[in-house]
Amino acid sequence: MENHPRRRRMASRFRLAICVLALMLEVAAPQGTVCQAPNGRDGHPGVPGLNGRQGQKGDVGEPGKAARSTGIRGPKGDPGEPGPPGLPGNQGYHGPPGPSGPPGELGEKGEKGQVSNMAEQPKPAFSASRSKPAANGNVVVFDKIITNSNNIYSGEMGVFTCRTPGYYYFTFQVISTGNLCLTLKHKEASVATFCDTNSQGLLQVNSGGSVLKLNEGERVWLETDPQAGSAVYDGTDADSVFSGFLLFPSE
Repeated sequence: MENHPRRRRMASRFRLAICVLALMLEVAAPQGTVCQAPNGRDGHPGVPGLNGRQGQKGDVGEPGKAARSTGIRGPKGDPGEPGPPGLPGNQGYHGPPGPSGPPGELGEKGEKGQVSNMAEQPKPAFSASRSKPAANGNVVVFDKIITNSNNIYSGEMGVFTCRTPGYYYFTFQVISTGNLCLTLKHKEASVATFCDTNSQGLLQVNSGGSVLKLNEGERVWLETDPQAGSAVYDGTDADSVFSGFLLFPSE
């Protein structure tokens, strides 16, 4: 019984020697008998590994070749019917004025007009001076009549009344000894105002004039402004005069 383990050890050594010898013989002669150990058991599956890193972006590829069209181009179609007119657009801004055009052709000569008879044309005119003060509110009354055709000027009221419609010229020269403002009045409206200052009390002339278009029945007169000055001279050393006359009648 004691020799059995020894025998087994010897048998194992003998088999090992046989295997070594066989390996050596296999190297020398590959087609000889090979000593192979038995296959081991399969191991347990390992734990799943981590995700790998994202790879780098690849290079851009070359563009592909364009394919030829295999279809046949058809003929151009007939034009369609016109659509309905659209709504008018918004009005634009006015443009700048254009340059003046060339002068037109000379027209035909008109018929000769009738010869005017100067003798038949009315010639209303008046002129009056001031000899004494007269009361008519702020109206400057020229009571001494010099000229008064057709009785168009009133020496009592100091007012001219139009009898012939047309364009009239009025003028005045008024003597003052102090501050004086005179207004030419037409239909209760002020046409023009003339003012002079006179601090020394000497005789001074305030004068003015204007052209007015008058209709029949309209009145014209001179008026002072008491607040601005109304020192009209009423002596005999100098005369104040108010005059008016028709330039030409209205058409």
